[in-house]
Amino acid sequence: MLRHASRTTAIATATAVALGLTLTAASAVPAAAAPSTSIQKSRADLRTDPNGRYTAEEIRRFLASFYGKHGPNAWQREHQVSAELKKKAAETPDYDLLLCAQNSPRNISVGKVTTAQSARVGWATITTYWSGNRKEHFTAYVDLDATRPIELLDVSCSV
Repeated sequence: MLRHASRTTAIATATAVALGLTLTAASAVPAAAAPSTSIQKSRADLRTDPNGRYTAEEIRRFLASFYGKHGPNAWQREHQVSAELKKKAAETPDYDLLLCAQNSPRNISVGKVTTAQSARVGWATITTYWSGNRKEHFTAYVDLDATRPIELLDVSCSV
């Protein structure tokens, strides 16, 4: 039986590697001995707010991923920005409203996230780093409504 389980695990692992997936080796270990750990939590696990709102941790993770080191890519700009902010950004073609700048910074960091549950919005100060040890700051806002995909709601370039 153990030999069959090892073979099944090996086949599943090889298939997962071929498909670019990740599996845990829980099938080869008795259930009591294998703690259930997942590499990526499901959406339901991430929503720790009982009222269906994104948490500060989720917002921070989103903003860090969205901005990365040099700013959002084309896919993020299309799929993770609110329609209103896209329209506002389109009105400033010579200025990147999402970065509050005209070009890409050397690095970006996300500050502490604050949530205002009554306003259903969360925000953080974004710091951009430029040549000559120059830093700029702006505020990025995210809607807390976890019934919809998380997205950048607005940006305030004057902090």
